[in-house]
Amino acid sequence: MGKQEKTNVMRLLDQHKIEYASYFYDGGALSGAEVARSLGENPDCVFKTLVTQAGSGEHYVFLVPVARELNLKKAAKAVGEKNIAMIKSKDLLPLTGYVHGGCSPIGMKKQFVTVIDETAELFDKILFSAGKIGAQVEVDPKNLEKIIAFTYADICD
Repeated sequence: MGKQEKTNVMRLLDQHKIEYASYFYDGGALSGAEVARSLGENPDCVFKTLVTQAGSGEHYVFLVPVARELNLKKAAKAVGEKNIAMIKSKDLLPLTGYVHGGCSPIGMKKQFVTVIDETAELFDKILFSAGKIGAQVEVDPKNLEKIIAFTYADICD
């Protein structure tokens, strides 16, 4: 594979002087677990970015390991809401600027309250979408605080 073009996520990480590694894979309808496998990574340290909407109308972003599921009750509790639901795929691009399968917590059109599953704290590096299908970035979770505001919580089943 030839030289890959930097994504906006990578440019933002560069701008904030945050060290990262980028990985590219053949895009397509891969599940998060398949992405982890294709990159030879532990699925526990590869995270998917999920966007939700609460009954209050507020939107929230959650990062969870690709092989696990977001627990909506725990997620709602983590952000002080009574209930939340996943947004529809068709609403993702206009809301965040990202497509399904290429959504990153970095560089969204608007910064939403973000919660990362507490298991991320167990790793020196986590991987997540670089803002397009077929691209991932690997970042030290401690360095993420330099670019996005987030909290850790137990949000998975």
